[in-house]
Amino acid sequence: MAKWEILNIDPWLKDYENDINLRMESFERQRQKLLGKGKKLTDFANAHNYYGFHKTKTGWIYREWAPHAEGLYLIGDFNNWDRHSHPMKKINDEDWEIEIKGIRTLAHKSRVKVLVDANGSIRDRIPIYATRVERNENLDYAAIIQNPRKKFVWEDDGFKTQKDNLLIYEAHIGMAGEEGKVSSYKEFEKHVLPRIKKGGYNTIQLMAIAEHPYYGSFGYQVANFFAPSSWYGENDELKSLVNTAHKLGLNVIMDLVHSHSVKNTAEGINEFDGTVYQFFHDGEEGNHPDWDSKLFDYKKPGVCHFLLSNIKYWLEEYHFDGFRFDGVTSMIYKDHGRGEAFDSYKKYFSMNTDIEAINYLQLANQLAREIKSDVITIAEDMSGMPGMCLPISYGGIGFDYRLAMGMPDFWEKSLLKRDEDWDLSQMWYELSTHRPEEKRVSYVESHDQALVGSKTTIFRLADQEMYWNMRKDDHNIIIDRAVALHKMIRWITISMGADAYLNFMGNEFGHPEWIDFPREGNGYSYHYARRQWSLADSKDLKYQYLNNFDTAMIEFVKNNKQLSTETYRLWIDNDRKIIAYRNKDVVYIFNFHPENSYESFHLPIHDIGEFIVAMDTDESRFGGFDRISHEEVYKTERLAGTDYDGIKIYIPSRTGLALKKIQ
Repeated sequence: MAKWEILNIDPWLKDYENDINLRMESFERQRQKLLGKGKKLTDFANAHNYYGFHKTKTGWIYREWAPHAEGLYLIGDFNNWDRHSHPMKKINDEDWEIEIKGIRTLAHKSRVKVLVDANGSIRDRIPIYATRVERNENLDYAAIIQNPRKKFVWEDDGFKTQKDNLLIYEAHIGMAGEEGKVSSYKEFEKHVLPRIKKGGYNTIQLMAIAEHPYYGSFGYQVANFFAPSSWYGENDELKSLVNTAHKLGLNVIMDLVHSHSVKNTAEGINEFDGTVYQFFHDGEEGNHPDWDSKLFDYKKPGVCHFLLSNIKYWLEEYHFDGFRFDGVTSMIYKDHGRGEAFDSYKKYFSMNTDIEAINYLQLANQLAREIKSDVITIAEDMSGMPGMCLPISYGGIGFDYRLAMGMPDFWEKSLLKRDEDWDLSQMWYELSTHRPEEKRVSYVESHDQALVGSKTTIFRLADQEMYWNMRKDDHNIIIDRAVALHKMIRWITISMGADAYLNFMGNEFGHPEWIDFPREGNGYSYHYARRQWSLADSKDLKYQYLNNFDTAMIEFVKNNKQLSTETYRLWIDNDRKIIAYRNKDVVYIFNFHPENSYESFHLPIHDIGEFIVAMDTDESRFGGFDRISHEEVYKTERLAGTDYDGIKIYIPSRTGLALKKIQ
């Protein structure tokens, strides 16, 4: 028996046992280095409770981590921005401190910065552990003191995180409104949460929550890791949003960016103490070649202290139920996985593998579970690193799920081909294959596919015809094809062995066009950075059909417990473009042929009993033509010329259907 369970789960890893041992030994060394004896990660991850601004009985205390700085001075509204009146004292080799007399000296919502004298320059900086950062009318960012008279009162004590069978609604607060502006936490809570609940989703994945100076970065250029984004409103308004989501029974997970940081010095943490290497790798190793951002040095205790405390902060202060870790592939390979196919196990275990980053992710997962036993963690990893979603005790990295990033790539490539050329065997492989005992989030498209320069599924299918032919009474062969395939693609993706499912905000009803945030190149327009909910609500447009289908699909998946199950292939016919499979007691048949319907298709089920059609994509409520009867009972029989039992059934072109056994 192997030392690590991962080697028993995946026999192909036997040749890499030494690499697994090296990874785990390194993890234990780093853990001991950070904790010593007898301490837990929860005891270690408290930097935010020490650094930053904290009230005392007689006033305030502010501490900062700046090992190589030569002098720090607190400046702000409270002292009329006097640059020398409030020097900080260096209390050890790394930390600085100042006590401020009087509780009211630092007024609620007053602006502060810290002047840092380091490496021959003097800069006004934002405190590293600031919990609120705003820009003024001059576009100057500063930390904002948080000292409200009333503390937010949580009302979610009875909420229990649903960890399994996740139905994830990926959302961006700022672009969630229909008006041409940055939408708010309040508006999302009032208008969007009810839509998500009504649609049947059980988990919200919120993007762009940590403060980022450039709105158009989609939140991936984080500057202030402990500050909720001020683009959308006040801190307590984010808490209210999460609180209301919990009262609706919805998980809320945060898109966490620990893979890199904005390189800005005025707004961010780069060169805070005068050195590049306080947080990041020195030299070119500390620069991401594609993202124009800085890369963390995960072996440093100070960096681990900062990032692990950040995880604890969001879980405890804002009651998030977990995280989607962004950019995991970039973290765990020294070349960031750029252009790599990952078609060999050798590519997972080489000198290119960043063991220090893997160890950090193990620590992050272990900490999150110490804080919240039912926490949800999802890895954005396109490489397929073995063990990503296995427990650390097995020799894994500890995530619950990985994003199945090959699926949207598969659909994108398929949509570039003629329907007749789609490879259904490849479809089966891409949608049903996964690493043993590792869960994945299946999806057709996320925000990545919606960004300008790419295309959503519906826009690839319909393109400019969406502008002219989406009225309910319009008849257009391009739109008919687009509506039919949009439904089929989503249904086959969620039903063919998914452990969880993700949809990006608005794509459930085929939101038109792309996402393009305000910038100089588009005249700083918000036209493409919003969601046109009225399209789905209109009874005159076909968007309602896609919305109806998505709601029914999610309900069907939940009612029939179709997630985290094994699927069994029943039939693949590439010539007739039919694929059929079984998921528990549901039999799915998809006919992707653009023209051919089959009057009496012989489908092997390898079962005896009676079946009825429980749902199909051709129903009129989904914009279809009602070509399939839901009343007819299909009795299994020994199919002629075979030694197995099955049914004979009518399958129209471009239609998917689900049969349920009734006896």
